[in-house]
Amino acid sequence: MNYEVIQQLRLDSLDPELARGRILAVANQKGGVGKTTTTINLATALAACGKKVLVIDLDPQGNASTGLGIRAERRSHNIYNVIVGGMPLDDAVLESRVPGMFVAPSDVDLSGAELELIDLAERERRLRHALAGSAQRYDFILIDCPPALGLLTLNALVAADAVLVPLQAEFYALEGLSHLIRTIKRVTRALNPTLEIQGIVLTMYDRRNNLCDQVAQDVRAHMGDMVYDTVIPRNVRVSEAPSHGKPVLIYDMNCAGSQAYIRLAREVLRREQGRGPVPALAS
Repeated sequence: MNYEVIQQLRLDSLDPELARGRILAVANQKGGVGKTTTTINLATALAACGKKVLVIDLDPQGNASTGLGIRAERRSHNIYNVIVGGMPLDDAVLESRVPGMFVAPSDVDLSGAELELIDLAERERRLRHALAGSAQRYDFILIDCPPALGLLTLNALVAADAVLVPLQAEFYALEGLSHLIRTIKRVTRALNPTLEIQGIVLTMYDRRNNLCDQVAQDVRAHMGDMVYDTVIPRNVRVSEAPSHGKPVLIYDMNCAGSQAYIRLAREVLRREQGRGPVPALAS
């Protein structure tokens, strides 16, 4: 781990005694908005700050697993086996290249899970049950959700304490956000009454584009303090990093994208300060 990352994250003397077992679902039903990039780089930044972090790759594309250097041949035990097959979560967890960060990888079999879950008991609570005995072993669990509001994303929302929403600064951003918020409210009413929105982060932001500025203003006007101050810029190094199986914070810590994710991690940790102990998940 790059020591400079740790130093930059500790500038604010953050409370080291944050409640353990905090589960964040990184979700947006639209693809290509930076969910996976945000998941792996936020997880890396949290691990650099001394937190024990688990990334759950719940996307059948498996991009989070690839972006963290987990080769296909190492994924024989994976999150599909956990959710559909009932395998203990610990049996699917692998160590990543980042000290303090662990991964429950995805596999191509997960692409059929939506259909298989339909006939299973407690189909929307499968991930919650799997996490019940393991959540307190980690400081943070980040779930990289697929780009759809199906049963896999529903499992993530039922298991999570909060949702972190990456939102691309584009014309239809608010329309998609409204749909997601309605879904979160339904889950809160019916399945997970403690679910909340941890924050909304604007991604792929281009300051040279007037539309990006307008979208940012509109989102902040509608969502207020729910939107993080940090915006994630469009950045070539962020795009290159997954092909090397590394988070951008490891690939190029000094690039604009890495610096933005360091600031985002600082904001996330600030929001988490002052919370009481996270209750153990009921199985």
